[in-house]
Amino acid sequence: MLTQIRNIRIVIYLALLAVLPTIAIWFPFFMRFKEVLGIPIPEGGMQVIAGNYDGPLYIVVAKSLYNLDYISKNFSFPLPLEYYAAHFPLYPLVIRFFSLAIGYPWGMLLASIAGSLLAIFYFYFFIKQFASRGESLWLTAVFAIFPARWLIVRSVGSPEPLFVGAILASIYHIGKKQYLLAALWGVVAQLTKSPGILLFIGYVLVLIAPKISELVTNHDLVKWVKNFEYKSYPILLIPLSLIILFYVYSLKFGNFFAYFNSGDNIHLFFPPFQIFNYSQTWVNTHWLEEIILIYLIGLISLSRLFKQKHSIPAWFSLVFMSTIFFVSHRDVMRYSLPILPFIILAFKKELISREFKIIMLILIVPIYLFSLAFISNNVMPISDWGPLL
Repeated sequence: MLTQIRNIRIVIYLALLAVLPTIAIWFPFFMRFKEVLGIPIPEGGMQVIAGNYDGPLYIVVAKSLYNLDYISKNFSFPLPLEYYAAHFPLYPLVIRFFSLAIGYPWGMLLASIAGSLLAIFYFYFFIKQFASRGESLWLTAVFAIFPARWLIVRSVGSPEPLFVGAILASIYHIGKKQYLLAALWGVVAQLTKSPGILLFIGYVLVLIAPKISELVTNHDLVKWVKNFEYKSYPILLIPLSLIILFYVYSLKFGNFFAYFNSGDNIHLFFPPFQIFNYSQTWVNTHWLEEIILIYLIGLISLSRLFKQKHSIPAWFSLVFMSTIFFVSHRDVMRYSLPILPFIILAFKKELISREFKIIMLILIVPIYLFSLAFISNNVMPISDWGPLL
């Protein structure tokens, strides 16, 4: 009985962590405050929240289901129709589901909350494998609001909460050798955002790297083939789902590779570190020193994950971090969010310390103010909301 009560309390606690920070962000906009501790709040109320990039574009996909004729006749965004191929379908489908009851703008925000619930719960399940219950609850609280960019994407129309939640769910289940569940959540990640394929690449490395070491040591190819983890074959569903999506694109856009022709959407450039080219369209500033800190934290975390023998998070983080070096976009923090749970794992010892708990109490205020400032200034110019309702 006591165990059941404790479990119910944990469920409520996790649900509140997923919802309350977002409500706190929404509150000044909903109440139409003019400012919060000197931070100006623009007029428009919740329309400001709903209008944040790229939420309205996902509403377009949710309403049109890639019907190009419908898009061209009903929406006035100055974008080529192929642009919408960069917006993968699963998050829009969740928006469409919730919109049946509350309309598309609120359906979009509720879809983000649903993704947040998934991410928060699976983070707790994941981190509890490496920490006590009390430590896990604290680390989940940290994950709920830090960094501010993560709190922001959870509070506006964004596929990131669903994407991060699906990655966490997949990695949690593959760690337990539940390959079908891991593959299905991997498919969810893949159909939410294009970098989902990196999850598959990470799994391939997890499965093959130790076997290569065995082969080098024993030189027994027959034994090596026999001992391969063939039960992991469901993970092939991840690239298969991407192929199926591209086939759908061939029907909708008339081009199997429409995603790669969606315009200025794929911010990967060679050689690496082109983000420091301040003349690039999606950089356009020389104030970039904190990018080096993101790289630093990511690389230290990666080193720690391998040293701590967390092989699955380590290999995924290695694959994902390798692509981050080629991202040329000012918002590289958002691109890095999928490895956030594993950074927390890498720094677990520091994050559960009494000193960090005091630091976190101080950081809550700047996290909140930065979130309000960012959302207030990241709004798409929308002259007519009618087609989006």
